[in-house]
Amino acid sequence: MTTRILPAVGDADDARSVTALLGRLPDTEAAPPVGDSTRLVDTLARLAAESVDRLPEVVLVHERIGPLPALDLVREVALRFPVVGVVLITADASPVLFSAAMDSGARGLVTLPLGHEELASRVQAAAQWSAGVRRHLGGVAEVHDGPGGTVVTVSGAKGGVGTTVTAVQLALAARASGRSVALVDMDLQGGDIASYLDVQFRRSLADLAAVDDISPRVLQDAVYDHETGLALLLAPGDGERGEEVTDRAARQILGALRSRHEVVVVDCGTYLTGAGAVAVEMADTALLVTTPDVVAVRAAKRTVRMWERLRIRKAEESVCLVNRYHRSTEIQPALIQKITGARLAGIAVPAGFKELQAVVDSGRMHDLDARSTVKQALWSLAGELGLVHAPGDTGAHPGKQLARVARGSDRGALGLRRRGGGR
Repeated sequence: MTTRILPAVGDADDARSVTALLGRLPDTEAAPPVGDSTRLVDTLARLAAESVDRLPEVVLVHERIGPLPALDLVREVALRFPVVGVVLITADASPVLFSAAMDSGARGLVTLPLGHEELASRVQAAAQWSAGVRRHLGGVAEVHDGPGGTVVTVSGAKGGVGTTVTAVQLALAARASGRSVALVDMDLQGGDIASYLDVQFRRSLADLAAVDDISPRVLQDAVYDHETGLALLLAPGDGERGEEVTDRAARQILGALRSRHEVVVVDCGTYLTGAGAVAVEMADTALLVTTPDVVAVRAAKRTVRMWERLRIRKAEESVCLVNRYHRSTEIQPALIQKITGARLAGIAVPAGFKELQAVVDSGRMHDLDARSTVKQALWSLAGELGLVHAPGDTGAHPGKQLARVARGSDRGALGLRRRGGGR
C-alpha cells in the first residue's frame, strides 16, 4: 500500500530538503509541502470534506512552522483529524520535548538534520498506526468536524451591535433542539453573558488557563450548568485576569469543550485578543455581527481584513450577519457583502429594542418571548448554520418550533436569502 505524506514546512530550503528525502522513501507518495499552519489545516479540512479516505496517512510538521506553534498545530491536527498520523521534525531531541510532542498527539519525532533511515522508520510507524485506526473506525464520516462538536464564534464589528444577544440565542436554539451546548464568554474584559442569563459564579476561563491537562472533572468544575441546559464557561469577573487566558490556553480549553459537546458557541466580543484569534481560527463557522450603518460596516471591513492579514480566516470563509435591519435602511445587506467580502447570512435580524429591553434589564434573555421577531430570526439563523437537529430527527416540541421558524415569517426572516440577492 502506498503511504501518502503531506509535509508542512515553512522554510523553502528545508522544504526542498524534506521533499528530496521523501522522494527516496519506498511506497510513498509525497504531496507538495504547505508553507504554514493555516494552509495545512485548510488542506486537510478540504480533503476530509470529500472523503476520509482522501486524507493522507502521515503529516510531517516542521518545528519552525507558523503562525501556529508546532506543538499546537500537532494538537490541532490530532484533535480534528484523528485518522492522520503526525510526525514532528525538530532539532531538539530532549526527553522533555519528546514527552510534550506525545502529549500533543504526535505519533513520532524525527530529529534534524534528517536521516533517511530514521525518517523512513517514523513514517512507516505512523502510517501503520493510521491504517489501524481507519480499519477500526470503518471509514467514519465527518472527521473534519473534530472529535466532538461544531464550534461557532460570534464577533462584533464594533461595540453595541448585538454580539452577545446573538451568541446567547444561537446557543439556546441549539439546546432547544436537543443538542448538548457549551456557551463560552471569550470577551475577556467585558463579557456580559453572566448578566444576560442571571448567573453568579466564581469560576471562569481564567481558572482553566494554568491547567496543563484539562480533565473532564477539571472542566466540569469550571462550567456553570444553567437552568436552560446550557453549559456556561464565563469570562473572568476581574477584567485584568483576562490576560491569563493565552492563545495556547484558549486552544486547549476549546478542544476540551468540543470533545464533550455537540455545539460550542463562543462570544468573542469586539476586541481581538490572542485567545479570540485562536477561537476564530478553530471555528467551523466564524460569524461577524454588524449593523447597517456606515461606522459599523467600516468596522466590519477592518475586522475581516485583519483576520486575513493575521492568517486567521479568509474573508470568504467568514459569515456576516446584519442586525437591526429594516427595508428602508439605506445600506442594504448586498452592499455590506460587497464591502466586506464575507459571505452574507441568509437571515437579517430586525431591530427589536422593545422586545429585548425587559429581558435584558432582568437578566433573563432565555425568557424572550417566542413571538419576538429577533428570536425568530436568530433561531432561523441557528438552523441555517446547522446548529440544530433537522426537523425530522426528533418529535419534540422544540424541534417543531425550530422548523416553523426556519420556514420563516416575513417579520423574522424578512425574506433575505442569498438566492434573492439580498433584496
